[in-house]
Amino acid sequence: MARVLALTADLMFGSRLQSALSSAGHAVELVADPVRLREILEDAPEPGVAVLIVDLTDPGLDGAGTLESLAGLLEAGSTRTLGFYSHVDTLARERAASAGFDLLVPRSRMAREGAVLVGRLAVSGDA
Repeated sequence: MARVLALTADLMFGSRLQSALSSAGHAVELVADPVRLREILEDAPEPGVAVLIVDLTDPGLDGAGTLESLAGLLEAGSTRTLGFYSHVDTLARERAASAGFDLLVPRSRMAREGAVLVGRLAVSGDA
């Protein structure tokens, strides 16, 4: 279905997410480092990455800042962005919304509906 990159340093949640998305037919690559993510995006063949998932729960990753720094690499509309945050961290959600994520969901919803959300984003741009 879709090529998906997921920026998360949380190996437990990342592997769970990867398993769910792979079962739904998506090609998923987990990335733990924003620098490595940039390298992958720079080298991506066409049609490139359909969906970029970013973990906003890890302050060490600065997910909103990472998305802002990648703006030039993410062609408008071609790579959809999905961020997940802790439901109690309203500041992280607000910052991510300002950074321009296409979709923001609580981590619990990502765990339950990740494959469906990615599928909808990849196909229609809406979730």
